[in-house]
Amino acid sequence: MADVDAQTSEDLPATAGYWYDDSPGHRERARRVLEALRTYRAAESAMRRRTRDSMSMGENELLALRFLLRQPDHSARPAELVKYLGVTSASITTMLDRLEKSGRVERVANPTDRRSIFVKATAHADDEVRETLGRMHGLMYEVAVDMSPDAQEHVVDFLRRMSDAVDDVAPVVVASD
Repeated sequence: MADVDAQTSEDLPATAGYWYDDSPGHRERARRVLEALRTYRAAESAMRRRTRDSMSMGENELLALRFLLRQPDHSARPAELVKYLGVTSASITTMLDRLEKSGRVERVANPTDRRSIFVKATAHADDEVRETLGRMHGLMYEVAVDMSPDAQEHVVDFLRRMSDAVDDVAPVVVASD
């Protein structure tokens, strides 16, 4: 957690919100929740950066591996990775070349269509990701388990609603002069 302030929202002065209302009461508590969420996101981002650095991988490479490892047979078509990552086919090809060279994926012929391939995460990649992320996932799980059932439901509801809120934000179009 060295990359992120260790302060909690209670330690911050009332003016710490950079655009949130500083009104007392309900709005102040809401501001503290949003500040805590921002602090968590910064900590998670720093953790992901440390993870990528320790594995000598880029963000999309790690995301692709995690996507593959979540699949039932740890494989997917390159087009699925293109869609998931929102990148071009050329970018996926280059990324898969790097992952294959590092022993983290292998290209496997499609048994029903020899013109296409599947990309499969290797056992080495699975072990590496589990070893690298296992402790962190365990710590996060302990925090969630220690919560009361009511608190767990409130957090799940809050995070779902926040996801919906940010998913609904349309990009701002800035007029050029």
